[in-house]
Amino acid sequence: MEHSNLIISFFRSLYRIRRVEEEIIRLYPTDKIKSPVHLSIGQESVSVGVCSVLSTHDKVFGTYRGHALYLAKGGGLKPMLAELYGKSTGCSRGKSGSMHLIDLSVGVMGTSAIVASTIPQAVGYAWATKARGEKTVVAVFFGEGAMDEGVFHESINFAALKSLPILFVCENNSYAIHSHINERMANPDIPQRAGAYGVTAQRINDGNTQEIYDKTTEAVSAIHNGLGPQFLEIMTYRYRGHVGPEEDREWNYRPDSELNAWIAKDEIKRLASKVDADAREAIETEVDAEIAAAIQFAENSPFPGDDEVFDHVFS
Repeated sequence: MEHSNLIISFFRSLYRIRRVEEEIIRLYPTDKIKSPVHLSIGQESVSVGVCSVLSTHDKVFGTYRGHALYLAKGGGLKPMLAELYGKSTGCSRGKSGSMHLIDLSVGVMGTSAIVASTIPQAVGYAWATKARGEKTVVAVFFGEGAMDEGVFHESINFAALKSLPILFVCENNSYAIHSHINERMANPDIPQRAGAYGVTAQRINDGNTQEIYDKTTEAVSAIHNGLGPQFLEIMTYRYRGHVGPEEDREWNYRPDSELNAWIAKDEIKRLASKVDADAREAIETEVDAEIAAAIQFAENSPFPGDDEVFDHVFS
């Protein structure tokens, strides 16, 4: 059952992520944003539903499509936009851009442009927390394409073997760039694939935030009760292209009817209809003002100085 306070919280977080990315779309042609962007539009409910269960000290690792995860977990909006602008006030001092967001203060351990690369990192962190006797839950987010990478199989096997406190979250939007899952996997039953390693795995068939929240609550409880790794496959869909701000209908790699069907059941619109009009207007006004201030902060911030060119490198 959806409760009013949760609905309001879900709506605010979803609306905030959507509006940030709509502003990124607006700004991108100006060349003020110095980084490629992979938008989360359409997939916001995955991060919001999962992160609404996690505590501040729980850790998340994500992918290059990480704006939603970063914001849903509590990452700072001003440092995020400054990072996209390549400014020194960015969360990585303007050196990493959209695909490598990080905010250790809220447990955002980093996102990565390399498919599946944060999966072993998350497993390693979970192993460390177990060794230290901590109660931390580690959640790692990845697309269904990552499940074809060898490191996924090595990592989930090790996590199961060591009964680590980790939640695997597969954001299945059906497409690895332009390739449909049925063209890449002989058996696209992802929970079955994860379950082969002895991990409890289940599928959530649409982007319903409440259902994602409920299933995540169950999974996190199981982890805290010592039942080892948990796996959620969450069916979702991106509305925009694989990379960049544009729609990509002209490429005809996915049918318009499929995209239109997901847009028709947009989770933000669905939840907006459940929020009192005055409360919704107040949320929208507050969020829009916050985003405007963050954009101004990014535009007013300085670029890194030349003296930083050799900072934070291996050699």
